[in-house]
Amino acid sequence: MKYWKYYLVALLVIAIDQLSKWAVHTYMQPGMPGEISVFGEWFKLHYTLNPGMAFGVELPPPYGKILLTSFRLIAVVGIMYLIRYYWKRHAAPGFLVCVGLILGGAIGNLIDSIFYGVIYNNAPFGAPTPWFHGQVIDMLFFDSPDGFFPAAWPLIGGKMIPDYPIFNIADSAIFIGVVLILFNQKRFFEHEETVQKVDVQHHNAETPSTSEPVQPV
Repeated sequence: MKYWKYYLVALLVIAIDQLSKWAVHTYMQPGMPGEISVFGEWFKLHYTLNPGMAFGVELPPPYGKILLTSFRLIAVVGIMYLIRYYWKRHAAPGFLVCVGLILGGAIGNLIDSIFYGVIYNNAPFGAPTPWFHGQVIDMLFFDSPDGFFPAAWPLIGGKMIPDYPIFNIADSAIFIGVVLILFNQKRFFEHEETVQKVDVQHHNAETPSTSEPVQPV
């Protein structure tokens, strides 16, 4: 299957991500009324809409959302190319799986941005068109206890403990892929260099010498 199997990793992430978003939209109420406790107050399912990117950051209207969606589309095409590129360079399979996770997460959120304004009618009020203005569905919420950091702590002392952001399966896949690459980059790229050296040595061993032997005078 060559490099296509790493695209299948992305496809699996997309399927799980979109199924989870459909289930949340279909069976949950938005906000606090529909919140479901999974592990006490620590981990909950909380249906919310994200009009922008990570942490709800938005680009200014009216064309900010279109620019963000277009950027996501370009990024997806670039990541698809990178999988084939690094596969040709004999990159470590683990590295390519990580890139497949990132690709799947990027496509998952891209689908929301392009289509959800039409499918789920969740484009923000005043959007010029529902296309390319869909809001991303988030639901995974790791809550933190309300309160303040101890005053004696440097930099953050006395500040309120923030709630963790609410995210989704696509965000999780991107995060996991990036973290695994960061923590394993030495092993991943040493593997690539080793394979390339072996290929060069193998090629040199199979290539006959074209130089003529020097005749003694």
